[in-house]
Order: sequence, then C-alpha cells, then structure tokens
Amino acid sequence: MQDVNWTATTVFVALFGFITWLGFAAANWRKADLDQLHEWGLGGRRFGTWITWFLVGGDLYTAYTFIAVPALAFGAGAVAFFAVPYTIVIYPILFLVFPRLWHVCHRHGYITAADFVRGRFGNRWLALAVTITGILATMPYIALQLVGIQVVIGALGISGTGLAADLPLIFAFLVLAAFTYSSGLRAPASIAIVKDILIYVTAFAAIIVIPIQLGGFAKIFAAVPDTKVLLETPAPGSTGAYSTYATLALGSALALFLYPHSITGILSANGGQAIRRNAAMLPAYSFLLGILALFGFFAIAAGVRSMPEYAAGFAEFGNNFAVPALFLHSFPAWFVGIAFAAIGIGALVPAAIMSIAAANLYTRNIHREFINRNPTDRQEAQMAKWVSLVVKLGALVFILFVPTQYAIQLQLLGGIWIIQTLPAVMLGVYTRWFDGWALLIGWLAGIVAGTLMAFASNLTPTFPLRFGGHVFPGYTAVYTLVLNLVIAVVLTVLFRALAHSTAADETMAADYSA
Repeated sequence: MQDVNWTATTVFVALFGFITWLGFAAANWRKADLDQLHEWGLGGRRFGTWITWFLVGGDLYTAYTFIAVPALAFGAGAVAFFAVPYTIVIYPILFLVFPRLWHVCHRHGYITAADFVRGRFGNRWLALAVTITGILATMPYIALQLVGIQVVIGALGISGTGLAADLPLIFAFLVLAAFTYSSGLRAPASIAIVKDILIYVTAFAAIIVIPIQLGGFAKIFAAVPDTKVLLETPAPGSTGAYSTYATLALGSALALFLYPHSITGILSANGGQAIRRNAAMLPAYSFLLGILALFGFFAIAAGVRSMPEYAAGFAEFGNNFAVPALFLHSFPAWFVGIAFAAIGIGALVPAAIMSIAAANLYTRNIHREFINRNPTDRQEAQMAKWVSLVVKLGALVFILFVPTQYAIQLQLLGGIWIIQTLPAVMLGVYTRWFDGWALLIGWLAGIVAGTLMAFASNLTPTFPLRFGGHVFPGYTAVYTLVLNLVIAVVLTVLFRALAHSTAADETMAADYSA
C-alpha cells in the first residue's frame, strides 16, 4: 500500500481529537444523573426533532454503509440500489408504528423493546427471545463499524504487522469505550451532528467534483458494463434478480427499525410528534444514500482497481477499498482527511449506540429479570455501563482475531434473525390478539428456518425458493417472516380454542397515544 499520507492523516487525527473531546463534554449537555439508566441509556428521553434526526440518521447510516453500499455497486452493479427504495419504505412504518411504541414505553418506563413485549404479552420467555435476538444481531453490526475504521486507516497508508498494525484500531476502541461509559447516549447524539455535517459535505463535493473530472455522467455510465447498470433478466421459470431486489428492499425495511440501536434512538425522543417529524425529514438520508451508491460507478469509471498504487488496498480489503481509492485519486490530501474522518466518525456514532442498546437489553431483560430483580437505580445504570464495555471489547476481539468475512456473514444472519421479532414488537403495538407462546414458537421456527436456509445458500442473504416448478430467489428474512406469522396465527387460534390461559396485559389502549 502507499506510504503514509501525512496531510490526510493530520486532518483525520485533528477531527478525531475534536469528536473525542465532544464525546466527553457531552456528559454535561442537558446535565442529569447518569446513574439512572433512562438518563444514561436514553438521554432522559429529552431529544427534540433535530437532535433525534441527527441521532437516528447517524445510527442508521453507518461507516459500513458508506463503504459497503458503493462497494456492492462497484462489484455487483444495480442490485446495490435496493438500499434506496428500502430506506424510503421504512419511513411510513416509522410514522405509523413507532410513535405508538414511544408513548406506551414512556408511560410505563420501558427502556427496551423487550420491556414492552414483557408488559404487553406477560411472557418473560418471549421477552428473553427478543432480548437474545437483539444482542446477537447487534454484535456483528458493531464489528462491521470497526471494519469501516480499518479500511480508512489502511487507506491513509498506516500499516504494519502484529500489534503495530492493530494499534490505531485499539486506540479508536478505547476512545469509543471511554466516552460511551462516561456520557451514555448523549455522546453519540452530540457527535452525530459533526458526523452528518462531514458526510453531507463529502457527498456533495464528490457528486460535483468527480463527474467533472471524469467528463460527466454520460461518460461515467458509458464506462460501466451493461450487466451492472441493469438487473439481469430472469431465466425462464425464475423471477431472478427482480424478486431478489424487491424482497431485499421490503425485508430490510421491515427489519431496520427492529434493531435495538434503532429503537434506542427512537425512544430517546421527547415525544411522538418528534418521531413523526423525523419520518418526514429522514428521507433526506435516502437521497444521500443514492449519491453514495453512485460512488461505486464512479470508481468503475475512474478505473481505480487497475491503478498499481491501490493494488495492495484491494488485495487486503476487496471491493470495500473502492471508495477510499476513489477519494485518494480524486481529491487533494486535506479533503481526503475530511472524507476519511467522516467515515471514521461515522463508525463511532452507531457503534456507541449499538453498545448502549445491547447493554440496556442485557441489564433490563436478563440481569434484572433473572439475576437481580430489585437493583437500585445506580446498580442498574452501572451494570449497563460495564456491559457496554464488554460488548465493544467482544466486537474488537472478533475483528482482530476472526476473518472479516465472518462478521459480514453474521451481520447478514442478524437481519434474518431480527425480523423474527416483528410480530411481537410491531404488531404488538396494534393488537394483543396473539398468544405469547404462539409468538415464541413462531419466532423459534423463523430463527431455525432462517439459519438453515442461510447455511444452505452459503451464508448469502437470498434463498432460491422453489414452488410449482418455478424458482423465486428472495431475501431469506421475508420468507421466514411469513413462516413465523403463519405459525403464530395458527397456534394462537388453537391455543384460544383449547382455552389456553392468556397472561395479563400491563398496558391499555390509552397508553398508545398522546
């Protein structure tokens, strides 16, 4: 790889230092008692519309998004653009479902989605299933944020062997761990503002400057092979890439706001109205995502893969090196430092929220439910702080000692797993008709079937479903969610017919609205 780019590295380190200071200073922002879990883990539920916009946007549009979506367009072509419609589909879901979830959680003091499920269905084992699913789906997601940092550190020319190669990543982990422990959710909320400004500046500069350098959009698209500009035409008897594209968009949209970090960002808002306003404002990020996806085509047109100075980067990071190589090729070193800082900071924000969300789940729905049922406020908050460190340490160890491909594969499995909580969480917001045990059995069936289907398709996110002599390739998460729902419905009817006892519901209709 190239020698150290000292100008870019200096800018990168300066911006990293600034957000480190900001992360620690956030402990005094809207100062409160951080020995209470709702203050440490949810920011006191006091974030208004704009802070929620930056926080949720910073939570969902991660460093790995900045790297992976263009990398998919660079390697696979048009299928990468499924990310654009899926991030449009999710916002009506946000508008309809999550203000109701916020209201009931606020009135009952629920911190996590599993808290809500426990209260709604009165089934601690169903709540435990939601908890375990959330933690398992979140862990590899955190690891992938560290992958994003690894890529930009390598692109700066910082390399080595053994411990020396890992020191920058270990330092980034220590910074993340320290300010998350001390400031809780206030840290990523404040840093998200800086991160989003940097990403918007970088994206808009790139969408203007790079096409000018490459001779315009017509020349860019002319340089991209036809097989990458359009989806492949399906073979007879198969829906091919069409059903793959559609189900990836739908399934990803249904799953995204079920992740614990997404729900944590939403529950930190100061009211349902702030969430509704965000449903109207967050599509600005969908526009940004479309721009980011185009960077993959820009990299093809620029021919960065064939440039010898980037050969080592592609050898080490594969297609994930496409965006760093594009920026190194297209911009002066000082702006490269800004762009890489945007990616690096874009890893810290979601990683912090993810670790807080996982810590909230463990503390509330495992430790409090099964180990210490009557902790003091301080004990509960302290446990969450320690768990947030353990979660981040686990992600760091995974990245240092396990091939990156396994983190990617586990994150793909995470999407298949987390969508299995949809009946209990999203549908539970609207109805108590389902039986808790039926939901638990449906969840288990979806988890087992999804895992088996993923392994049968070599840990790729799609599965070739065969029915009536036709093949319907599609997102495994969608197929297994249908199975989950069918089982939950059938068993609910059966259990009610057998006069199976229904646990009490802690909530009432008035809890779900202002």
